[in-house]
Amino acid sequence: MPHKLNQGFVQIYTGNGKGKSTAAIGQVVRSAGHGLKSFVLMFMKDFPYGEAESLKSMREFITIVQVGKDDYVFRRELPPPEEIENAKWALDDAKQKMLSGNFNLIVLDEVFVAIYFGLITEDEVLSVIKVKPTNVELILTGRYCPQKFYDVADLITEMKEIKHYYQNGILARKGIES
Repeated sequence: MPHKLNQGFVQIYTGNGKGKSTAAIGQVVRSAGHGLKSFVLMFMKDFPYGEAESLKSMREFITIVQVGKDDYVFRRELPPPEEIENAKWALDDAKQKMLSGNFNLIVLDEVFVAIYFGLITEDEVLSVIKVKPTNVELILTGRYCPQKFYDVADLITEMKEIKHYYQNGILARKGIES
């Protein structure tokens, strides 16, 4: 790795407003510009999101893995067992990547949503934070951030929705929200 961080922190982007994943991806792009390597695990985002597609051109610096579906959420069902198994495996894989020394920045995108829907537990995610190497930055995103995480984070940004066009029936638009 050409560049190492002297000090890595735990960042949280949460709240009901738009921009949490976008902020994390922006940090990944900024880091790549300085030769830092990032691993991004996207929970519950299985279809082709624009950021995952565009960042493929930067694969020398950015690795993205998408795991899990969210169709059961809309059907108001519990997640199927295979979704829980996949999420747990992916979190463990991200932990191993964080400990490998090959990445400067780890993003667990929508990790709090994955906790909220029972795919993984608070304690499983907290165990990742507990073993974070000093020189690795860890970013966690998603609505529903449990209070426990406020105590272990170094930076917390809450995106607050003031007004959103979703309230007028506008659905997610390609290139803007997906």
